[in-house]
Amino acid sequence: MGSYSFGVTVHGEFDDVVERVRATLAEEGFGVLSDIDVAATMKKKLDKDMPAYRILGACNPPLASRALDTDPAIGALLPCNVVVRQETEGVIVDFMDPHAVLGIVDLPGIDELGTEVRNRLERVRDALSA
Repeated sequence: MGSYSFGVTVHGEFDDVVERVRATLAEEGFGVLSDIDVAATMKKKLDKDMPAYRILGACNPPLASRALDTDPAIGALLPCNVVVRQETEGVIVDFMDPHAVLGIVDLPGIDELGTEVRNRLERVRDALSA
C-alpha cells in the first residue's frame, strides 16, 4: 500500500467479502454509489485476464455535504474509493486515505473532515479484520 491508502487482508470468498465490505460501510453511514468490475472491463476491452478486482465508490452523505458546502469543486475528490481485490494470500481491501486526498485542499474544516472520514474507514477496516 502506498501513502494514499490503507487496508487489510480478509479471508473468505471474494463475492462474500465484497458483500461484507458493503454491509460494514453501511454501518458507518456509507453507501456505495458505484461498483466498477475492473477485471470484467479488462477482459472485455483488452481480452486480459486478471484476478477479481472491484472498485467501490463509497459516500457518506452528511460528510460529503459538509465538504461540498466548503467548496463545491471538492466533488472532484469524491467519493472514497474502496478496492476489493483477489490475491493469493486472500482478499485485499484497500481504502483511499482521505488525508492524502483532502490534504491538497487548504480550506478551514477540511482537515478535521478528513480525520472523521478516515476514522470511520478505519473502523470498517478493523471490523473486517475481526
